[in-house]
Amino acid sequence: MGFYSGVAVVVLVILNLLDVNCEIPTTLDGPFKPVTVPLDKSFRGNAIDLPDTDPRLQRSVTGLQPEQISVSLSSTHDSVWISWITGEFQICDNIKPLDPKTVASVIHYGKLRFPMIHKATGHSLVYSQMYPFEGLRNYTSGIIHHVRLTGLDPNTLYYYRCGDPSIPSMSDIYSFKTMPVSGPRSYPSRVAMVGDLGLTYNSSSTINHLTRNKPDLVLMVGDLSYANLYLTNGTSSDCYSCSFPDTPIHETYQPRWDYWGRFMQPLVSKVPIMMVQGNHEIELQAQNRTFASYSSRYAFPYKESGSSSPFYYSFNSGGIHFVVLGGYTKYCKTADQYKWLQKDLAYVNREVTPWLVATWHPPWYSSYTAHYREAECMMVAMEDLLYSYGVDIVFNGHVHAYERSNRVYNYTLDPCGPVYITVGDGGNREKMSITHADEPGKCPKPSSTPDAFMGGFCAYNFTSGPAAGKFCWDQQPEYSAYRESSFGHGILEVKNETHALWTWHRNQDMYNKAGDQIYIVRQPKRCPVEPEGLL
Repeated sequence: MGFYSGVAVVVLVILNLLDVNCEIPTTLDGPFKPVTVPLDKSFRGNAIDLPDTDPRLQRSVTGLQPEQISVSLSSTHDSVWISWITGEFQICDNIKPLDPKTVASVIHYGKLRFPMIHKATGHSLVYSQMYPFEGLRNYTSGIIHHVRLTGLDPNTLYYYRCGDPSIPSMSDIYSFKTMPVSGPRSYPSRVAMVGDLGLTYNSSSTINHLTRNKPDLVLMVGDLSYANLYLTNGTSSDCYSCSFPDTPIHETYQPRWDYWGRFMQPLVSKVPIMMVQGNHEIELQAQNRTFASYSSRYAFPYKESGSSSPFYYSFNSGGIHFVVLGGYTKYCKTADQYKWLQKDLAYVNREVTPWLVATWHPPWYSSYTAHYREAECMMVAMEDLLYSYGVDIVFNGHVHAYERSNRVYNYTLDPCGPVYITVGDGGNREKMSITHADEPGKCPKPSSTPDAFMGGFCAYNFTSGPAAGKFCWDQQPEYSAYRESSFGHGILEVKNETHALWTWHRNQDMYNKAGDQIYIVRQPKRCPVEPEGLL
């Protein structure tokens, strides 16, 4: 047996021992030639909303019984947050908010269904969506509760009930499983990635498909309820500015948030979900207040991770360190978010959490016409920092399609750059993204691309390669490995310190079939972390 054939056999044996399917390609086989899957003309790209009368959107409890129950993680395995709502929302001209002090925030929990020997208490709040114009209906929420459980054992099933036992008004019994302890050989089995979801029949298909894949954790990469596609009387529009050009302020129909919370409860009352801010969560209201619903309804481990804002935070899930960033809050190098990110990355111990995964809503590397290079200012500010600390994978939404990149840095193929994956294909009511910026006549004008909310213009012409001197490529960019317009979700399965299996599932496929699949392979010896020059 020759030397190279002997090495091949040894590598094959090692991969089999590490539970790695050798028939699936790996990033070591790349960079790959760009692939575009033609649009399936029979596939319904324009999603239709579930009706308000759908039982999954209706209130199924009475009085002050808890509803819209969700679980989210704290920064480490030994703590989780549980959130819920009691009382009915109000939407009318003259609203009188409920008093949070009238209902306690209590969790009974334990490793046994009965008796649940532990108790925790938390805090509650009410938020309102207010408009200073006649004819627009104001909204106030039910009482939102957040309780943090601490001292939990890793990788353990816990049962819980939430509510106020003094009324009495307690929920049914639910359960969740804690994350594994952080370590190089300890990982959740499956982490689901989904974005731009909404409340359509396609959203329903996505969540059914995702649930069947039995995730341990769900990462929601922005744009949840799409409440801002509705007037305060509930009238909907796929193009708000087209249908309602004369409205004095961009209205938003807040009951859509309650519908979304009810729709998601069967999944997120038992599987932790982590949220990322999206542009549809901005929801401008009176006194220029934004993100009121998003920041009120869900718990974020920002304080536990040293952040001053729920828009950016971090947490560990076994041997993965997740960094959640805000694409719609200041990210320049003098901003709090950037300074926090520097500190957070500096404290990551890659011996304990080998995998470093970052996520935010608007993608940096997307070849679709929709939102093309929209987040370039964020990229200019932060890409060097993420690259220097060896971020392995980046997940984004915003573009309503699927795209996976080759390893890339500064628009150049780089074996040490992250793999960027866009999963903004959850199934919302806005149209699917189907055109590419490299198609003839489809390149947008550079002045039209900066994000309207964040402002600024940072886009520059490419300096080398097929796009030299141009704002768009003339062909599918070499950084784009695979792109397809279809609804779906993804599953990340980290196998060990160096191999993670990424699978993208299309809604129209069977549950055991992959639309796109690849092993993402880390090479820590080839790509050492060298952040000193940026601190």
